[in-house]
Amino acid sequence: MKKYLYSDETLFRNGDLFEIDYVPEEFHFRESQMKDIALALRPALHGRRPLNIALRGLPGTGKTTAVKRIFAEVEETTPRLVPVYVNCQTDTTKYGIFSRIFAALSGHPAPLTGIPLRTLIGKVGRTMSERGVVVSVCLDDANYLLPNRVLNGVLFSILRLHQEFPGARAGVILPMSTMDVKLPQELDSGVLSVLQLREIFFPPYREEEIAAILGERVRRGLYPNVVSDALLGLIVGQTMRSGDLRVGLDLIRQSALLAERDGRTAIREDDVLAAYEVSRFVQLSASVRALTPPERSLLYVIADMAVGAGSYLSTGAVYDAAAEKMAMSYSSFYERLRKFDQMRLIELSHVAGNGRTREIALRWEPEKVREVCG
Repeated sequence: MKKYLYSDETLFRNGDLFEIDYVPEEFHFRESQMKDIALALRPALHGRRPLNIALRGLPGTGKTTAVKRIFAEVEETTPRLVPVYVNCQTDTTKYGIFSRIFAALSGHPAPLTGIPLRTLIGKVGRTMSERGVVVSVCLDDANYLLPNRVLNGVLFSILRLHQEFPGARAGVILPMSTMDVKLPQELDSGVLSVLQLREIFFPPYREEEIAAILGERVRRGLYPNVVSDALLGLIVGQTMRSGDLRVGLDLIRQSALLAERDGRTAIREDDVLAAYEVSRFVQLSASVRALTPPERSLLYVIADMAVGAGSYLSTGAVYDAAAEKMAMSYSSFYERLRKFDQMRLIELSHVAGNGRTREIALRWEPEKVREVCG
């Protein structure tokens, strides 16, 4: 029996199945949530405004996949509803978000510069009004837009387009990967009065559900006998330990790459254990990639101070250390901290008895944060 690969052989039947942004053909264990999203969009099929919904759930619980599958079905079914998907980790400005909406409506991208935001919003509103189409905008990881009140401004402009452009109807979908955001405290009353959110909850996958999902990916994405039943159980256990399905998918991919590197036709236990030391940081790596260079620099300073500190860091001490390395006002510093908190990179907490003083705690190992920030 052959135990080693030739140089041109691979263990992957379809490696795309283990990419984080892959949208599976079969999407199990989220039928109820899919029906609720479809129900919210149904009025738009008749030319009316869709319901505004928030998708609540921890990272890796299927929120993004559910929206992308529904949007794909919409595009195949009707031209009356135009779905717009926005990744708020990368599109963090009002101009960037309306550029996505403009591109979905017009079929070509908006100019990167040289056109005022007001003009761009006007082009979007007039196009919707003239064509009689309804727009549903998914602001994925909408909580990333809370600092600097970007989310408030975006929602105000989207939901009130009809006031200046009669017949321009739009709704929003707000997937959020943090459970402690209270939008009534973050948004203006004028936005809340129009928003009237309905929430759809995405619970964490149970162990048997994770086993079924990963087992199906292994069968379709790898060749037979690459992963034994015992090793699949280990992978499922490590995935449950992290609490994120995406860790399990990356764990399979990394383990298979390690076996390929050694020319073996099957994954071993030591492959899985070694790969976990990389895969368990997949969420951290994705979050840091979404930061701007100044934001990464500030996060590096926090991580550097946290190494060996063994306790919370005061915001004042962190600001003083960061100000020695970069030009930054305290207000912009604090908004960056709020963004890190929304991205679950740090935890901000009040200091008892010290007024507005706050403390910072990293949610990840400081050494790893420094490494990922580079």
